[in-house]
Amino acid sequence: MHDGDRQSGHERVPSRQRRRFPGISSRAYEHPADRSALVALRKLSGFDQVFKALSGLLPERSLRLLFLSDSVRVSERQFGHLHDMLLDACYILDLPKVPPMYVTQDPQPNAMCIGLDEPIIVISTGLVELLDEEEMRAVVGHEVGHALSGHSVYRTVLLFLTNLAVKVAWIPLGNLAIMAIIAALREWFRKSELSADRAGLLVGQDVRASMRGLMKIAGGNHLHEMNVDAFLEQAEEYDSGGDLRDSVLKILNVLPRSHPFTTVRASELKKWAESRDHQRIMDGHYPRRDDDKDAKVGDSFRESAASYASDVKDSKDPLMKLVTDLAGGAGDLGGRVKRGFDGFKSPPPAKGGPATAAE
Repeated sequence: MHDGDRQSGHERVPSRQRRRFPGISSRAYEHPADRSALVALRKLSGFDQVFKALSGLLPERSLRLLFLSDSVRVSERQFGHLHDMLLDACYILDLPKVPPMYVTQDPQPNAMCIGLDEPIIVISTGLVELLDEEEMRAVVGHEVGHALSGHSVYRTVLLFLTNLAVKVAWIPLGNLAIMAIIAALREWFRKSELSADRAGLLVGQDVRASMRGLMKIAGGNHLHEMNVDAFLEQAEEYDSGGDLRDSVLKILNVLPRSHPFTTVRASELKKWAESRDHQRIMDGHYPRRDDDKDAKVGDSFRESAASYASDVKDSKDPLMKLVTDLAGGAGDLGGRVKRGFDGFKSPPPAKGGPATAAE
């Protein structure tokens, strides 16, 4: 940050010249599946209040005291560079109130935005030590995006229920009910991570830095040994490789996770960065928060359905191809089923394309 910015209390400009998005609504960057769910919830009068009342067992005050007592609160005097990034991110996304941020001792690279009444951002020392300034800027923007979208409430509930499931694991029916809710929340939260990745890009405005950050989270601090293009080729191979058995294994592998796989996140973010939607936001054409009250649930659900349909149509995954064939009445479908799983294998990559890993 420039000296002038420090002296002025950071009312004017970010640390370097970046576009700012006054009054931007989180609808501008939210993934369609994430946005449709949130718009529907927001349209229910008093839902948040009822939700918080039903979640009265959540130890939010305990969480705040825990971070206050056993972590380092980011400020002008502590982790000053992170404080600057936080102010920048809130300035760029026009977040009305800057949330408190804490750095907690944990070698595992991680960051989260939690809290019911007010969001709290927590970043692990493992992540601070792993990322450079521009990569970390995208992460801070990612968490501020969670705060602007109101994700912290549902993330807190997910954390609470996950812990509760462990405690009541001995109660068969009770645990099954909780696990069903956890599974639904995880599915939503994986989509919310794609939304927050987009917010991080709007804040950092450097897609290569966002990609590097995701790559480091996957492979550690060995940037000289890694390549963004090769990393994206992994995502392509993951999406298109194998047969129906691999498609089922992909689903089983992702179910217990709260986050999508890093290669998938990188691929999704690259596609959005190259999209017309992203360019329109950068040109200053985006939904405003003042108009959120007029957002129509039906429009959001239609966008969500269209997004899923497009994903299925464009996917090279064997299971998604089967769904497309069933919908289109593929003539050779019977023969492919008769040949078994091998009939649904993806064709080998074109010459010069990414090589398939040896079995």
